[in-house]
Amino acid sequence: MKDAMELGTLEREIYVDAPPEIVFEVVSSPDHVSQWWPDEARYDPVPGASGEIVFGDPDAGGVAQQLTVVEAQPPRTFSFRWTHPTGETAAEGNSLLVTFQLTPSGDGTLLRMTETGFREMGWEAAVLEEEYQGHVTGWDYFLPRLTRYVAALEVRP
Repeated sequence: MKDAMELGTLEREIYVDAPPEIVFEVVSSPDHVSQWWPDEARYDPVPGASGEIVFGDPDAGGVAQQLTVVEAQPPRTFSFRWTHPTGETAAEGNSLLVTFQLTPSGDGTLLRMTETGFREMGWEAAVLEEEYQGHVTGWDYFLPRLTRYVAALEVRP
C-alpha cells in the first residue's frame, strides 16, 4: 500500500480462491457485484456503459452513485469511474477510477484493486482526507466480502 498520507492512490491486493474467469464475473457483473458491494447495481459491464450503484435506500439517507464502465477485458481487467455528479460525463477531475486487475495465482486469482483520482477532484485538504479515508474504510470492509461471496459460490467441479 502506498503511504496513506499521499491520498492519491488507494491499492489493495487479495487472493481469491477461484479462477480469473469467475473472479472477473464477480467484479464486473451487476448481479454478482450487488452481492458483495452495493445494495443495488444497474449497468451493462461493457466499456462506455453508464448506470448506478446504490448503497442503502436513497429515500432514507442512502446514496446512489453514478458509474461508467471504462474497460472490460475478461478475465484480466475491469475498470469504472464513479462518484461523478449526476448529469455529468465521468472524466478525470470529476470522478474516481477503480480498476480490478486479475492475475492467475496457483488455483486461484490475485486481485489487485486500485482507486485513483482523489487529488484531481479539487477537494480542499480536509474533504480530500475525509473522502480518501472513507474509501479506505469501505474497501477494507467490502473486499473481504468479495472473497467470502466467491467462496460460497459453487465454482469447483
